[in-house]
Amino acid sequence: MQTVRDGDGRRYLLVKRSGESSLVRDPATGEERYVPNDRLETVEDSPLSAAAGSVPGPTRRAVLAAHDERALGLLVEVVDRGPVGVRTLLADYDLCESDLHGLLAEFRAAGLIAETRVAGERGYEATADGERAVERLRD
Repeated sequence: MQTVRDGDGRRYLLVKRSGESSLVRDPATGEERYVPNDRLETVEDSPLSAAAGSVPGPTRRAVLAAHDERALGLLVEVVDRGPVGVRTLLADYDLCESDLHGLLAEFRAAGLIAETRVAGERGYEATADGERAVERLRD
């Protein structure tokens, strides 16, 4: 399978190419349609990356940053609890300090949480993208 782009810049997955037109699938909707070949160009994107691109950015980043249930649970807890201090996270959950800080760093890099101050100490709170990601995952 290949990734193609039409004249408007929209990416599609090439399902079948024939003489004058090609059957393409929109990765965002799954809809298939024929497009004239002269309106398509092949792009170097992996078809799997193009398919993943149909998932909204915050949700995709949450899925990629949360490697297991504990990590996903930590993100959900930060979203649900609001700003929460690092000491509280260490006391309330079964994560060692290095694991906790590693997960928090991944969520920060993904733009899902931000560092803040809680009762004068370091803590974390969800960003708008983090909240949207958890909301979509719950749906």
